[in-house]
Amino acid sequence: MITSIHGILQTCHPDHVTVRVGGFGVQVFAPATTISGLGETGTEVELHTHFHMREDSIALYGFATEMDRDAFEQLIAVNGVGPRVALSLLSVMDAPALYKAIADEDQQRLGLAKGVGKRLAAQLILALKGKLPSIVPAGTISGVPSGKLQAEVLEALMGLGFSSAEAQAAIAKIPQDQAMTLEQQVTYALRTFSRS
Repeated sequence: MITSIHGILQTCHPDHVTVRVGGFGVQVFAPATTISGLGETGTEVELHTHFHMREDSIALYGFATEMDRDAFEQLIAVNGVGPRVALSLLSVMDAPALYKAIADEDQQRLGLAKGVGKRLAAQLILALKGKLPSIVPAGTISGVPSGKLQAEVLEALMGLGFSSAEAQAAIAKIPQDQAMTLEQQVTYALRTFSRS
């Protein structure tokens, strides 16, 4: 499986880019939020990728963060949501904003994405609520909203090789009534793995 791509940004289009890797130009579909942050053509880029294969097509999807890639994979697992709709959602909001919209049951926010009507927004909430990281702000710790902190802890744990499900389970065990820094929360989560 291709989990990342590193190369020179060759061309940019509204829904995809071409990344030159060695002597090859690789087409990578990406949300607008990712494409807008890549910079000028000719610069070196790295994307976290999802390799998608169906009977009639093969495509590579790229994201600025592992969390956005994980959100994409969770979205396309929902019945009726294909890669195009998932990219549309991640083009109007990043993964933390998507998780918050689902947690808040905010159909109006989800409906900002092209191809997402009320019925599909309701279906997304029903299918994903409770399965995504809880990042609804519940106060502030050291000047950082706790929701943002949880998102950073999730990304740190996944960067250490844990799956999204393992990382979310560990985060759920972190006491939320104690003021803990990012490093303290990651350490606490790692201890839950060693105890299990």
